[in-house]
Amino acid sequence: MAIHRVKLKSRREIAEGTMAFHFEKPPGFDFKAGQALAWTLIDPPEIDDEGGVRNFSIASAPVEPDLMIATRMRDTAFKRVLKTMPLGTEVRIVGPFGSLTLSHNAARPAVFLAGGIGITPFRSMLRQAAEQKLPHHLFLFYSNRRPEDAAFLEELEELEKENSNYKFIGTMTEMPGSNRVWRGETGYINQEMLGKYIGDLAAPNYYIAGPPEMVAAMEQTLSDAGVNSDDVRAEEFAGY
Repeated sequence: MAIHRVKLKSRREIAEGTMAFHFEKPPGFDFKAGQALAWTLIDPPEIDDEGGVRNFSIASAPVEPDLMIATRMRDTAFKRVLKTMPLGTEVRIVGPFGSLTLSHNAARPAVFLAGGIGITPFRSMLRQAAEQKLPHHLFLFYSNRRPEDAAFLEELEELEKENSNYKFIGTMTEMPGSNRVWRGETGYINQEMLGKYIGDLAAPNYYIAGPPEMVAAMEQTLSDAGVNSDDVRAEEFAGY
């Protein structure tokens, strides 16, 4: 796997407690939408027991000019350094790696089941599909506690206007704690919600990314619905 050093270009808050970081993309750097990189801090001013390396999905699409990652900002040395290091600071990346990538079979719908910051690989895949005008029918089910917590929410809603093959289904599980208006679904993603939008649950390929308990729940839901496990790809986002 290739090793590169890349400079931090910008950072911004994209939801409460969640930030996106844009880095330079090395010349000729190639990856598939949905893949990840190992990110290493170089001579960080502080380090803790969790160390100076993290795996992050690439949230930007291959067609975009930067390498972007997004993460929940827990109080760890790695995250503190990432949040405060000067623009232009270099980090080391290794990769890309990972197989959470869109099937070439456009005859089957693709259903993305995202929990929280598990949205990052799917943002890459959906942006790439829109840019390349892929023929795949795409459904994104995106679960968060509140709209305030949902990274890339407005962008993912707006993407429907760019790609007529794409349907966005957002759902919130703790709306009483929100100050925003929400007209989408509420509650956890379940078999009934999936069937409402997809119809035949055996027809699509499924992609799951989110906290381990969410991934396990989705795998169980699909299994209970009779979905073949070969049609499901999953990635757990622990500790983010």
